[in-house]
Amino acid sequence: MNKRKIILLLVVLGSLFLLSGCSVPQENGKIILITDQTTFSYMINNEGWFSALFVYPLSKAINFLAPLTNVAIAIAIVTIIINGLILLFTFKATMDQQKMQALQPEILKIQKKYEGKTDQQAKMMMGQEMQAVYNKHNVNPLGSIAVMFLQFPVIIAMYQSVQRAESVSTGTFLGLSLEQTPLKGIQGGQYMYLVIFIVMILTQFIAMKLPQYLSEKRAREVAEKAGRRYEKQKLPGGNMMYGMMAIISVISISWPAAMTIYWIISSVVNAGKAVLVQHLINKNS
Repeated sequence: MNKRKIILLLVVLGSLFLLSGCSVPQENGKIILITDQTTFSYMINNEGWFSALFVYPLSKAINFLAPLTNVAIAIAIVTIIINGLILLFTFKATMDQQKMQALQPEILKIQKKYEGKTDQQAKMMMGQEMQAVYNKHNVNPLGSIAVMFLQFPVIIAMYQSVQRAESVSTGTFLGLSLEQTPLKGIQGGQYMYLVIFIVMILTQFIAMKLPQYLSEKRAREVAEKAGRRYEKQKLPGGNMMYGMMAIISVISISWPAAMTIYWIISSVVNAGKAVLVQHLINKNS
């Protein structure tokens, strides 16, 4: 697990290093919009590879779809397509990531067995027993890193693209400006921004809790089928999840409402993905 945490940390730091220069370009205090006239060559020559390869096509897609439907639906379509592509390239890793939820009780038992033992032999035996659990269930404990490695730049790209797409800057949803932040909207007495903000928090919470709930439900069914009593264990990471929710809440109150719409749609898609993945796990087990 220590090795996994070190690799995970290196991936996060590497991603942050790569994206540190990817702030939204501005001119005279205003965000430079991506319009129908914006070209790929302009983006690559003036803003760099990240904006050209990630932000530009997403903004272009939103601009293309918005007149055919509306801005919110355009963002939804792009979000679903992007999440589908990520799942396509990380399907095995996503399966492993969700399987890890169900394996946590077994892993915790092993860790408790060697709790307080710091000698190298105990550490080696603990590692071997944990690896045996992973091998038994055909799970790669480092698989979640691949998912995160792809998701992180996509989140940054979507954050920029919804701010820079010309259709978003002039678009509305339920009569609300998508360029406006929820905080300013609420301060201006437009409480529909508050409703959208609350919906975003709820959908994000469901998307984060659902994989754990589905894994626990499956573990309970397996235990009952085997005639065993299911013992629910308190799994690690609960406080981290609530901490992430708090951080997202603080940040999202001050980002454009278009990003709030994206986050709602993304959370719904992730929840659906969790249900699909768990269904496939149950079917193949």
